[in-house]
Amino acid sequence: MPYVSAPSDIARGHAAKRLAALATPPGALGRLGETAVWLAACQGQVPPAPLDRVRLVIFAGDHGVAAHGVSAFPPAITGAMVRTFLAGKAGVSALARTHGVAVRVLDLGVDEDFDDLDESTRSALTAHKVRRGSGAIHLEDALTAEQTRAALDAGAAVAREEIQAGAQLLISGDMGIGNTTPASALVAAGLGLPASEVVGRGTGIGDEALVGKTAVVDAALARAGARTADPVETLTALGSADLAATTGYLLAAAQEGVPVLLDGLMSVACALTADRVEPGAAAWFAAGHRSTEPAQSLALAKMGLEPLLDLGLRLGEGSGAVAAVPVLRSAGSLLRDVALLSEL
Repeated sequence: MPYVSAPSDIARGHAAKRLAALATPPGALGRLGETAVWLAACQGQVPPAPLDRVRLVIFAGDHGVAAHGVSAFPPAITGAMVRTFLAGKAGVSALARTHGVAVRVLDLGVDEDFDDLDESTRSALTAHKVRRGSGAIHLEDALTAEQTRAALDAGAAVAREEIQAGAQLLISGDMGIGNTTPASALVAAGLGLPASEVVGRGTGIGDEALVGKTAVVDAALARAGARTADPVETLTALGSADLAATTGYLLAAAQEGVPVLLDGLMSVACALTADRVEPGAAAWFAAGHRSTEPAQSLALAKMGLEPLLDLGLRLGEGSGAVAAVPVLRSAGSLLRDVALLSEL
């Protein structure tokens, strides 16, 4: 496996000097200035190039815990939403069109075969499918060890395909009813926290369901036991095919030196796991937005990441990250196009 190197310190230093030399009051650009410096360091050039080629991959999968009262919606919604992505009619689809972001959806573990789709669409959608649904994590492992490796490898392969196609910035999206439960378990395992500190309301469950969801995560953590010390074993015990693939996707992006704009809980839980696998991977990640899920904020704090947006979003799909793409583009343009004081 390739190792993760750090973004360019040389470019970071030059970018910081250029930022300080702009015809703006010191510190006036705030987080935009900081983001521009990060982007320049990731690209290894000052000023950073315009972000013309941004690519989102949505990893879809079903979760065995969805049959145990952890979500406000039935598992059948997962497949229905995959078809909505393919039709370009989802929330993230609208945002992606507005901001010129390419979208690809992949079925890693949806509990259906999509036989109603035409052969070419179905083939592309399911090319990396690992299994139909993942195990209910409070009762059994989500995946076998072999399936975890297959999902990690699939995500890495997809990231490299997108990079070879010219991607300058990657985003991971998610679709899977019940997916905040395994994602919260990944964060709890990674941070050594109890379920009560990480579990949120997901799609909007009530108080009684929240108590049950917390109990499910606690039971899953207890069942996994000491295996949570290993991030890959954690994915096997507590994750899912789509979350393992997302982790592989984020790892490969960091290994290839391509920045990632993180979305909500699922992508951040996978980013935390990727950084456990390869310490330093998080240097290639920026946080697109703050989710309403407590686990997301806890994981971001651990990685030292501050969200660009805080809009109360809990849609998933990659939507919060896509909404933040104009902020990244704005940051780069300031470092690129604002006059220097010396030029006045």
